[in-house]
Amino acid sequence: MIDFLSYLPFKQKATVSGWISTNAPCCQHRGHSRDQRGRGGFKPIQDGGFSFHCFNCGFTASVVPGRILGFKARCLLGWLGVDTNEIERINLESMRYRSIHGLLQDQQLQRRQLIEFEETDLPPGLELIDSNNHKHTRYIEYLQRRCVDHTAYPYMVSPTAPARNKNRIIIPFTHNSQVVGNTMRFLDDRVPKYLNDIQPGYVFGFDLQKDNWTTAIVTEGVFDALSINGLAVLHNNINAEQAQLINGLERDIIVVPDQDRAGMTLVDRAVELGWAVSIPEWPRGVKDINDAVINLGQLGTLLTIIEAKETSRIKIEMRKKRMIKQLNIV
Repeated sequence: MIDFLSYLPFKQKATVSGWISTNAPCCQHRGHSRDQRGRGGFKPIQDGGFSFHCFNCGFTASVVPGRILGFKARCLLGWLGVDTNEIERINLESMRYRSIHGLLQDQQLQRRQLIEFEETDLPPGLELIDSNNHKHTRYIEYLQRRCVDHTAYPYMVSPTAPARNKNRIIIPFTHNSQVVGNTMRFLDDRVPKYLNDIQPGYVFGFDLQKDNWTTAIVTEGVFDALSINGLAVLHNNINAEQAQLINGLERDIIVVPDQDRAGMTLVDRAVELGWAVSIPEWPRGVKDINDAVINLGQLGTLLTIIEAKETSRIKIEMRKKRMIKQLNIV
């Protein structure tokens, strides 16, 4: 739809996670100094679109085929030197793309986009995790200890920030390729461990799902979802908006709660929604999917989830009662 690479400054750097880093065009327009450190990140998306994040001032924008260009996308294109006529052409081409792909795709999008989220900026002063940057080693080692691939998602850090902010990993929340929030995981294990910027009804991992997948695994935490390309509802309940989004995927849903007392609340909600529940017999000390992946590997964890899947309300209640009894013993 748009050859955005032709508008980028000459100096570019591609990362293993698919981002293209270059000097950010937005900073001087938003009251910051001109970026000369390659802090702008472009991520190509399907059919000629892209998402953008400035790791300096926090500005985000996206151009998604089939969608009208928003204010932030128009600003970004203008800052890149795209003239007004070309911006309008890109907008018309995006609408044409939607028409060509027909009514069926529109119906699929309507089912999946039951809830709209506002595009938001991320905190300023971030850096995309880079294996070649020695300042990022401890963040990468933390993700490796959790058996999470640091190249598979745009994890961000701020190693030169003051106080606790240098001890955090920022995980952007995206929906339909737009940044709509984030969570910060602090590595010092002080309370709070997480700080979240979450819009009501948001489900993490929605953009990780593939059209040809037949099953979606729903869990509580971000790292659980990242461990198996699942979905995270980010607490031990599922609200009505989240249920709508997940049902819009039109596939088998398996809810895997944390194996603690709070996690059993998720079981009750899953039964109300008519979804399958899996409470695997994991080794002692393993309480969630991420723990299981660390101990059993991704494939081993997925096999235990499938083997323990239950759709019968009676069997789910029996397994829940056994788990509560085990928790009371512990």
